[in-house]
Amino acid sequence: MSARTLPLLFLNLGGEMLYILDQRLRAQSIPGEKARKDEWTDVDRKRVMNDIITTMFNKKFMEELFKPQDLYSKKALRTVYDRLAHASIMRLNQASMDKLYDLMTMAFKYQVLLCPRPRDILLVTFNHLDAIKDFISDSPGIMNQVDETFRRLIDTYNCLSDGEFQLIRQTLLIFFQDMHIRVSIFLKDKVQNSNGRFVLPISGPVPWGTEIPGLIRIFNHKGVEVKRAEFTTAGNYVTPQREGSFELYGDRVLKLGTNMYSVTRPVETHVSGSSKNLASQAKENAAPNPLAKEELNFLARLLGGLDVQKPTGGETGFRLNLFTTDEEEEHAAQTRPEELSYKVVNIEATQEPGRRAELSRILGELEVAEPRPGSAEKGEDLLALMDGL
Repeated sequence: MSARTLPLLFLNLGGEMLYILDQRLRAQSIPGEKARKDEWTDVDRKRVMNDIITTMFNKKFMEELFKPQDLYSKKALRTVYDRLAHASIMRLNQASMDKLYDLMTMAFKYQVLLCPRPRDILLVTFNHLDAIKDFISDSPGIMNQVDETFRRLIDTYNCLSDGEFQLIRQTLLIFFQDMHIRVSIFLKDKVQNSNGRFVLPISGPVPWGTEIPGLIRIFNHKGVEVKRAEFTTAGNYVTPQREGSFELYGDRVLKLGTNMYSVTRPVETHVSGSSKNLASQAKENAAPNPLAKEELNFLARLLGGLDVQKPTGGETGFRLNLFTTDEEEEHAAQTRPEELSYKVVNIEATQEPGRRAELSRILGELEVAEPRPGSAEKGEDLLALMDGL
């Protein structure tokens, strides 16, 4: 697995989260002069987007994120997005948060699958960051935070080889391989089957720097071409006109990672039968996780950089529903398989006395390996770990 995958995974999933929240907030916004105290306005939408983006691109948080490290479990990353989504006055119920995370993951999984070449995953990330900059175009302070992350991405990834990007792509695909959530947009566009698996096209532009399939060249032992043979392909291929820009500003050419919610249409998610079975099998056959301690460290460090905004004064926080009605949200919460739902976990990575209780609660979310004969007890290991934070 690549130790450089985590920043790309986090930023792309975060970009998809912002696309979805912006679309839902716009759909539920009421003109300011007509809105009641408990209804969304466009001012509230901008505040939510600014707060989340400010938290997401916090300098300390980004420094921790860009340190070379392996990917952690889906539960660990999901905890980060729970915390991030509630970094403002917005509040999501469990079912809406589940749906939000499903949409985020399936959208980015599809983008990774469609990337013409592994290096283009960086262009997908740049498309997300370009769109995020549009959300905060009137907030220069936040814009500087995003630009700083942009430069960090360029410095970190532009120098990597094609082989290293291939390893990053494989790491992402391993992360997504058992996730088959059906999404209405993909089903309507016929790019996803009823079992939640994607349909990959056999036509379109070939990767930059490659030729259209259909020609076989035969060389002799001296490297001289001696023969050519042509064959017919099933697809209709075209050569891209130019390569996308890997600079701070420029035409990315590739459209993967742009906002597919800019045209308003309903987006529903459904857990396919195969996903339910996979989740059940995973629960039954779950092996102890030897990285549990590292995940505790990871969560404590990472969430320590998330400065969550709490409602001030008389603010109670606005609830956002990602379903059409409250009844649909309640039904989704009741019917979703328990294995695919997650609990919101808050970690205070500080030196306060209560931090041990917080980390102990996380321990219940992680599958910790039982101590081997002769090793220290689990409780003693946890205390030693906490003392080291």
